[in-house]
Amino acid sequence: MTVILVIVDGLRPDAIHRVHSPHFDELMRSGAFSLTARSVNPSVTLPAHMTAFHSVPPEHHGVLDNTDRPLRQLGSGLFEQVHAAGGSAAMVYSWGPLREVARPGSLDFAHFQRLDFADLPGADGPTVEAAAPLVERAAFDFLFIYLGAVDEIGHAHGWMSEEYLRQVEITDAHLGRLAGALGPDDVMMIASDHGGHDRGHGTDAPEDMTIPWLLMGPGVRRGVALGTPVSLLDVAPTLAALLDVPAARRWEGRVVTEALSVGGELYA
Repeated sequence: MTVILVIVDGLRPDAIHRVHSPHFDELMRSGAFSLTARSVNPSVTLPAHMTAFHSVPPEHHGVLDNTDRPLRQLGSGLFEQVHAAGGSAAMVYSWGPLREVARPGSLDFAHFQRLDFADLPGADGPTVEAAAPLVERAAFDFLFIYLGAVDEIGHAHGWMSEEYLRQVEITDAHLGRLAGALGPDDVMMIASDHGGHDRGHGTDAPEDMTIPWLLMGPGVRRGVALGTPVSLLDVAPTLAALLDVPAARRWEGRVVTEALSVGGELYA
């Protein structure tokens, strides 16, 4: 079994139903989801990812902006917990500062390919093509995939602009490619780090703070819209539970048990 986390940078959930999104629609029918999940404040990429992987808010992990600098003071995150439990982990990404979500030695494989800003509509394509074979081979216990083009289009043209919505459609196709590579025992989580408004983000406005969150695979309830609050704090604890990896003592999030089932019974 491989557990896959896909984070789509800057994806607003209200954009999903504004476009032709057959793959995301099918993923929602196949899993448990929230279209009202919460980011963090500041709603910025690196602080949000640090929260997703370390299950503490920015005021506790200390990462408050996108400054690319060594951040080794953090406690144990999901990558470190997987490594300590004897599992294997990898990431495929296109934005350099994300290297900070994993301490040296906690990754078995990393593939970095910078976004091609000259081909923004198709810029995530190389990331997906690098990641899909890893999914197909179930090469690692845990695999993180980052897609950054939606955010870049938002900054260039504006959130909810025609160009932005077109990029969401392209991303939907990428998600379909990754979902099609899943094996019968694989689990996939899809989330965003933040939303956006006008040509930016970073505030506590609903447009910036509201994100999609979706989980699908064995042991996950099907076609369930979650009615309880979900946030980026809950990413690492939920994935750790699926990986049968202990949560770090410092983590503040929770396992989203409402999304999980075992043998037809609600996971608890």
